[in-house]
Amino acid sequence: MIGRKNSGNASPLLLVLLLLGFFFATYNMLTMLIHNKSSSLENWASEISDPNTGENSDFRYHVALTATDAPYSQWQSRIMYYWYKKVKDMPGSDMGKFTRVLHSGKPDNLMEEIPTFVVDPLPEGLDRGYIVLNRPWAFVQWLEKATIEEEYILMAEPDHLFVNPLPNLARRSHPAGFPFFYIKPAEHEKIIRKFYPEEKGPVNKIDPIGNSPVIIKKSLLEDISPTWLNISLRMKDDPQTDKAFGWVLEMYAYAVASALHGVRHILRKDFMLQPPWDLEVGKNFIIHYTYGCDYNLKGELTYGKIGEWRFDKRSYLSGPPPRNLSLPPPGVPETVVRLVKMVNEATANIPGWDALTSG
Repeated sequence: MIGRKNSGNASPLLLVLLLLGFFFATYNMLTMLIHNKSSSLENWASEISDPNTGENSDFRYHVALTATDAPYSQWQSRIMYYWYKKVKDMPGSDMGKFTRVLHSGKPDNLMEEIPTFVVDPLPEGLDRGYIVLNRPWAFVQWLEKATIEEEYILMAEPDHLFVNPLPNLARRSHPAGFPFFYIKPAEHEKIIRKFYPEEKGPVNKIDPIGNSPVIIKKSLLEDISPTWLNISLRMKDDPQTDKAFGWVLEMYAYAVASALHGVRHILRKDFMLQPPWDLEVGKNFIIHYTYGCDYNLKGELTYGKIGEWRFDKRSYLSGPPPRNLSLPPPGVPETVVRLVKMVNEATANIPGWDALTSG
């Protein structure tokens, strides 16, 4: 009877062992499921966050600078190219080769100094005095005709200075762009809808960017560029749009064209600084000196009024600034001081700086 009783009832120790086994089996199963789910999320996220998991192992980008042969464009291009060479091979840089895409239709006197690819300007009168419309047309031609080894492209401008080594901020099909505070598609929805129909979705699918600075896969830019050109010309041809967007029209055109192709940009505020509004250099990558910097001798900003000390690129429309510009007075932000020092270093080291003439 004792034998039958023992054979019909499990001992407490056996029950404990069975419960522990069940617990660990369940725990392992749940862990596996959670891990697999997390792995899927991580794999999806890695498409944006990890540049080294794509189909290419080389993430160098080609620096493409659109420019004209005017002295104003030339001296800025020379300084920009100087700083490209200075930071290109520094740790943290993913820079590849450099091309000045010259949309003046003929070679100029910088062909031997700066790697240059000459393309045609728009037919006379088509830009209606808005020379920036030549930028998308320049990229269409360059992408079609040039041999570009890198799989990514940085679209840059003459008034960009590389203040820190710039890595490839793009992630596969997600280009990297800078968010401009004045590009506001939602505030211009009625106008935007002329070029971005409702069936494409809400206007918040349009990123608050321009075409520069942008790091983008070459194949994506090849798709977007003709649309960018078309939208730019259509916008310029529409009086309401032209009036509303003004000098940033071509920037809106790129943003809309990208959205029409379903492309969203990674927005990087550290991509670029804009003195005098940004005060510290920090770990940012580009100084964009589009705004005039005016200060009194106390180091106080006098924006909108010519300062006792000033640096404004528009002061040098017909020729380059002199070497050894005076430094700002004490109290002026670091970004402005760094900008002037970088200009001075470049002009001190570029041969024949003062002799530059157009041609």
